[in-house]
Amino acid sequence: MIKGRVWKYEKNVDTDVIYPGRYLVHFDPVEVAKHAMEGIDSEFASKVKLGDIIVAGENFGTGSAREQAAMTLKFAGLGAIIADSFSRTFYRNAINNGLPVISLKGVSLEIKEGDVVEIDLEKGEIKNLSSGKELFTSPVPKFIREILAVGGAIPYYQAKLKEQDIHGHK
Repeated sequence: MIKGRVWKYEKNVDTDVIYPGRYLVHFDPVEVAKHAMEGIDSEFASKVKLGDIIVAGENFGTGSAREQAAMTLKFAGLGAIIADSFSRTFYRNAINNGLPVISLKGVSLEIKEGDVVEIDLEKGEIKNLSSGKELFTSPVPKFIREILAVGGAIPYYQAKLKEQDIHGHK
């Protein structure tokens, strides 16, 4: 279960406003997190709380394929992103970095800035605890939930390889 306060953004939020290119020289997670959403919301990084949730319109994460856009949101402590739709590359980068992303057409019309939302990935249920409204989407597939649970694709595949070594498989 993921529960957090909502940060609301419009459609077509691109990777350059999520994590501006001038910061691509930084690799330290603490430094990277300081610049999350800087190109669209200069107060986001200083005010976001662990577990907060972004709700956005269509095409979240459009633009370049830079993986750092998803990484900065994860490092900033974001619990999930719910959007009407995502750029395919951003969606995959988010999963690879262990950041839950949920696509649900029309969600941006149902949830407001500051609402508190609870997400059940297994059931595909989004509860707006502020309004009482319940929304439903497809459940997140088990293997994606497993990737998210261990923090991303690299830890997931490292564990799988280790598991194979333990059982004598190559």
